[in-house]
Amino acid sequence: MAGQRAFRRGVGVAAVASALLVGTALPAAAGATGGAGGSSHGGPGHGGTRTAMDTAVRTEGLPGMIATARSGQWSWTTATGTADTTTGQPRSPRERFRIGSVTKTFIATVVLQLQAEGRLDLDDTVDRWLPGVVSGNGNDGSAITVRQLLNHTSGLFAYDDDPGMAAVLFTPQFLSRRYDTYTPEQLVRIAVSHPPVFAPGAKREYSNTNYILAGMIVAEVTGHPYGTQIERRIVRPLGLGGTSVPGTATAVPRPHARGYSKLFGGSPTPVDTTELNPSMAGAAGEIVSTTDDLTRFLSALMRGRLLPQAELDEMLTTEGPGGLGIGSGTLSCGVTVWGHDGGIHGSSTLALTTRDGRHAVAFNTNADWFTGKLGLAEAEFCG
Repeated sequence: MAGQRAFRRGVGVAAVASALLVGTALPAAAGATGGAGGSSHGGPGHGGTRTAMDTAVRTEGLPGMIATARSGQWSWTTATGTADTTTGQPRSPRERFRIGSVTKTFIATVVLQLQAEGRLDLDDTVDRWLPGVVSGNGNDGSAITVRQLLNHTSGLFAYDDDPGMAAVLFTPQFLSRRYDTYTPEQLVRIAVSHPPVFAPGAKREYSNTNYILAGMIVAEVTGHPYGTQIERRIVRPLGLGGTSVPGTATAVPRPHARGYSKLFGGSPTPVDTTELNPSMAGAAGEIVSTTDDLTRFLSALMRGRLLPQAELDEMLTTEGPGGLGIGSGTLSCGVTVWGHDGGIHGSSTLALTTRDGRHAVAFNTNADWFTGKLGLAEAEFCG
């Protein structure tokens, strides 16, 4: 179970806030281990971040890693390791990659935009928009609110915890099933074939089912797929040229690295999982982006370019279960960061920002077994 958490839980900064408070120490590293040394356009240095990346690639056996940091008007990019272990091609910060559960921050932003427009309310029930979809086996869509989907307090069973689905996603079966298409309705039916994990609002437990439903609600409210709404409301206004919502497209747009997976504990050695049908993650984790685009997105979000102040305040609440599609944690140096992390077969991503949006960073490794994300955060914000 724990080894599959990168995909199945997405973790999110909120879920690891206690670890962020403690911080993660990384061993010293001596210079780069391969790949680009980094480029910048003015601003502060990032030597500690580059050292932490090199160390992580070396000690965890990762193929490679890329990063972009944005501080005020300055940006910095770097890459280390390889994009393709067969050819030895180095990684490049220009690459596109699957961002996994960082998708949830995009989805939550769209939902909050719709509330700001008066088209839905976070306290609407799921049944208000999707009547009868969440029912049976003790599941009741009339008792779950949109807010509870976004903050993971719905109690809904995670569809990817279903034994049959888990076997398809997290064992060698995946290699022959990677091109399967799943509809959101199918994934929700799998989830509600199980009783709820707890009563709505009783506690918080991460479930990808919540964001599958949130994506369905966006489509119901607007009359357009959630991907269309993300592109219209976020991607185009911010000029995020490397960001896309692939739907069922199995290829990652070029340029991209090869993605390597240990099937979240299901394979002892890495296998190439570059191509897959992301409908298995849908609104919970399908987006493709770049490190530059993710820092632009988070900076714009925090600076109020995407949400009115009232909705941004709701998104960033620290009361009760915490934020909506985003989480926060305080690092060892006292800096509080907001963001999300995400994992999907062959890709691990971390995107963080300060509350004022002036300092943002995004990392990606083309592997799904990376465990040292907190160390990267410490290096960038505390180094």
